[in-house]
Amino acid sequence: MKHRIFIAINLPQDIQKELANYHEKWPDLPVKWTRNQNLHVTLAFLGYVEDEEIPEICNKVGEIARRHKSFSISLKKIYYGPPEKIPPRMVWVSGKCDELVKEEKTDRLSLFQKEIEGAFFSVPSFKGQGKRCFVAHITLGRVKTWEWRKIEPEERPEVDQEIDLSFEASSVEVMESNLKRGGPQYAALESYPLGEKL
Repeated sequence: MKHRIFIAINLPQDIQKELANYHEKWPDLPVKWTRNQNLHVTLAFLGYVEDEEIPEICNKVGEIARRHKSFSISLKKIYYGPPEKIPPRMVWVSGKCDELVKEEKTDRLSLFQKEIEGAFFSVPSFKGQGKRCFVAHITLGRVKTWEWRKIEPEERPEVDQEIDLSFEASSVEVMESNLKRGGPQYAALESYPLGEKL
């Protein structure tokens, strides 16, 4: 049996609720809003994997989690994403980590994501970002492209909202996505605390 797997940092409930409040700001926007409990930062999407591959995937994620300390993620803006793509595909929240790892010349989130992604290049279904730069974001909703195109350009809602939220990323999850008629349902197969022994 195949499972649709991704690696993610899930959001605390209070941050989920804060972000969900912004749905009301754009009532006329043709968007399918993400359920609160589904809000997360994707580190790597592995695609469909077999039953027997899951234990090894979990082991790799656990080993990487043990080598990294927890870190803070700041959420600063809500806008259409990906940037400069017309029509837009999503309304998303940009995230960043201000804690730098000087010897690596990068921040803790980017370093963590790079190590997670690098561990799965051998998985056949994984289509990694490769040379593309990692953009930390949370998908707040997916734009209904056909309906969006029908809106006159000058009447399309502006989505450019400054926010100021932050949360501690203290664990990483191996997630399964089940595609349902009402939208995807996510379930954590395993959760690994950062910086703690397994």
